[in-house]
Amino acid sequence: METLTANQLSVYSFGNKKTDGGRDMKELLGGKGANLAEMSRIGIPVPPGFTITTEVCTQYNEEGKEAVINRIEPEVRAAITRIEETMGTIFGDDENPLLISVRSGARVSMPGMMDTVLNLGLNDESIKGVIKMTGNERFAWDSYRRFIQMYSSVVMGLKPESKDDLDPFEEIIDHLKDKRRIEQDTQFNVQDLQDLVYDFKDIVQKRTGKPFPTNPWDQLWGAIAAVFDSWNGDRAVYYRKMHGYPEDWGTAVNVQAMVFGNMGEDSGTGVCFTRDAGTGENVFNGEYLINAQGEDVVAGVRTPQQITLLGSQRWAKLAQIDEEERKENYPSLEELMPDIYKELFEYQNKLETHYQDMQDMEFTIQQGKLWILQTRNGKRTGAAMVKIAMDLLKEGLIDEKKALMRIEPNKLNELLHPVFDPKALEEAEVIAQGLPASPGAATGQIVFFADEADKFKNSILVRVETSPEDVEGMNIAKAIVTARGGMTSHAAVVARGMGKCCVSGAGALKINYKTRTLKVNDHEYHEGDWISINGSTGNILEGKVGTKEPELSGEFAELMELSDKYTTMEVRTNADTSKDALIARNFGAKGIGLTRTEHMFFEVDRIKAMREMILADTIKGRKQALKELLPMQRNDFEEIFRAMEGFPVTIRLLDPPLHEFVPHQLATQKELAEELHISLAAVKSKVAELEEFNPMMGHRGCRLGNTYPEITEMQTQAILEAALKVKKEGILVKPEIMVPLVGTVEEFNQQKAIIDTTAQEVFKKRKDTVEYSVGTMMEIPRAIFIADKIAENADFFSFGTNDLTQMTFGYSRDDSGKFLPTYLEKGILKHDPFEVLDHEGVGQLVEMGTQLGRKTKSNLKIGICGEHGGEPNSVAFFQKVGMNYVSCSPFRVPIARVAAAQAAIS
Repeated sequence: METLTANQLSVYSFGNKKTDGGRDMKELLGGKGANLAEMSRIGIPVPPGFTITTEVCTQYNEEGKEAVINRIEPEVRAAITRIEETMGTIFGDDENPLLISVRSGARVSMPGMMDTVLNLGLNDESIKGVIKMTGNERFAWDSYRRFIQMYSSVVMGLKPESKDDLDPFEEIIDHLKDKRRIEQDTQFNVQDLQDLVYDFKDIVQKRTGKPFPTNPWDQLWGAIAAVFDSWNGDRAVYYRKMHGYPEDWGTAVNVQAMVFGNMGEDSGTGVCFTRDAGTGENVFNGEYLINAQGEDVVAGVRTPQQITLLGSQRWAKLAQIDEEERKENYPSLEELMPDIYKELFEYQNKLETHYQDMQDMEFTIQQGKLWILQTRNGKRTGAAMVKIAMDLLKEGLIDEKKALMRIEPNKLNELLHPVFDPKALEEAEVIAQGLPASPGAATGQIVFFADEADKFKNSILVRVETSPEDVEGMNIAKAIVTARGGMTSHAAVVARGMGKCCVSGAGALKINYKTRTLKVNDHEYHEGDWISINGSTGNILEGKVGTKEPELSGEFAELMELSDKYTTMEVRTNADTSKDALIARNFGAKGIGLTRTEHMFFEVDRIKAMREMILADTIKGRKQALKELLPMQRNDFEEIFRAMEGFPVTIRLLDPPLHEFVPHQLATQKELAEELHISLAAVKSKVAELEEFNPMMGHRGCRLGNTYPEITEMQTQAILEAALKVKKEGILVKPEIMVPLVGTVEEFNQQKAIIDTTAQEVFKKRKDTVEYSVGTMMEIPRAIFIADKIAENADFFSFGTNDLTQMTFGYSRDDSGKFLPTYLEKGILKHDPFEVLDHEGVGQLVEMGTQLGRKTKSNLKIGICGEHGGEPNSVAFFQKVGMNYVSCSPFRVPIARVAAAQAAIS
């Protein structure tokens, strides 16, 4: 990164319908900064401010705080002056002080992962000016105590001493509430708030050994540095890794004039969505609090109210509150402030139309004036993502290509998980009701601490409320439950982004962290007890509840049809059974790219015959054992051909080394010796003979078929006899026989000769024929270099990128877990190469093999059947290379279909 020169801006101002930036500058200004600039440009009321660019963050991490602060100081001071001129206030002034907020803003939304400071600029002198300006002493002291609490935590690092402890400031607040016998923060009087300020300062001094800073400019530089530092904080790093966001993006810093939602009953704050983030319905919704600041809504400390009347009525029904009580205690913004609501509704409509996507907005009402603090494309569930894209298409806001490009393929995985069986739900006992914060179904065991989410295989994280520090545990857990908070709380927003089932605001839950218990009415649940969560209804259910497989329907089915319209590369599936094949067919697979025949040999009724074949000393003995396996294999292939109904089926001949099929435990070896009526010594001798130092590079694949041609003969016979039988049933069959692990031309040619000879014998005996093709799996680097020669006799290539990656890198898939996490952490590798295709190395081999093969045979069919076939980034690469198809596991077929369409559009 070059050092910024005097001609390059490091600070961009916005506000008062003027702006230095715009929506197309997200890489430089971050998402929040770009959107603040854009809202200013189109006339949305945004508090004035400025954005320090992401480039400065990168320099900060490279050069350190002092060098960067010194360089940007003149621009920051000039930008503060512009805010002062717009607001008519002065930063650090005792009489007419400007207060500001300092927020992070990466180029993508990372809710709660980085730091925010509000009310910056307050001290014992400027608070007098705030009181004079507003005539509201309570508001001033409330803002001051909030500032100390937030700044001390974010900038000075004051945290609870252990996970069992309360936040030290919240502990002081709770103690004062008990003393005063009040329940809400809003019930504190001026003296209470003054006491809190002095108590807060005292604990800061005791815990940090430093006094709370009083100079506003010191406060500002500390907050800016804290935001830059938070880019490399634990939770932000984890979140980036979880979503694959690069480390070098950096975060911008957004500094804005404060507007206040805690100035009385004519003030408030809220979060709203232009559409339902959980379901995608075209319903304006959100939550607000009167006499509060923004963090109060998302923190879940107070129960927020609903913006719309419809939302309030629905919330009251879920919370089991009657209509009269609701009207009196929980009025909607629509009812309480109809003019503000009307203005907010107009802005949300304008912003969604402008951005052509569902918006997540934050707003503040200061003494009857509405300010919009932020807008961004809202986090949403997989179901909402699909519905919103298809609805926007139908409404004419976007075209078909944009609708497809709006989809995050991997997020479709959420729609492919099991859902609760309606019959099982009818019998389940509802133990508590919360808000349906993020839809889905989950059954698991209760854990109370985020850092213990991996204690059980299926855990459900149960918290009073979540905080950004909980993000790793939230990602590990199957579902999240909170006793506090609404539909826009931290738990709700992050869960939707992760695609996690979440129920928030379940007020009936009484959680005790010290005893690790959850009490509902008279019933007590302990850590490890099973509960089930219905994120679509907000129900918390006792015990385990049965599930069923999902189906493609509604907007999801429409999206799949739209994908097929644009894709030029077919999507097949990897399936070893007719059950898997049918699942994949239902998800739209256009054939099978890989059927692994060895998986069929491991079943109880077959493994004995397989072991007989392996232990036989003569060809006759082996053929006799293979004769027993023939009808079993033939039946498997018949079922798969029927399931695919005319789509091509690629069947890989036996691939793993034979030692995988023999018993290695003494007891099992004894059983086998008795079953086959041979000596234990003979069994042990054969097992020892088959043992290999490096089995993945040993006697396997085509090496087996060429050493024991009778195996290839049997498998070919089973495939083609199955095909002929299914053909007689009136079903079109397209068998493709694949030779694995070819490294030389002659290896392939000899296998093909065996296959063709066996085929002619089968056709002669059955007096019928069927078209078949013979190809190879390209998974050895040497095969890539001679691909033009192999293509002379091969009908197709299928790249086995799992083994090709293994052999190219020299990494064992079975052992790489010992060092790959460290490599990823240290940046030696950007991605796990077994998950995301390595474009530079393995990808170049794939491209070379494709080009060489088609140089010999221009119509050579080429596909890929490794795990990369369902990974969107890799699918885009295969599209560029010019493959005919990708093949992946059944439940990734919809993901690959959308990824293939996007790759074709791109």
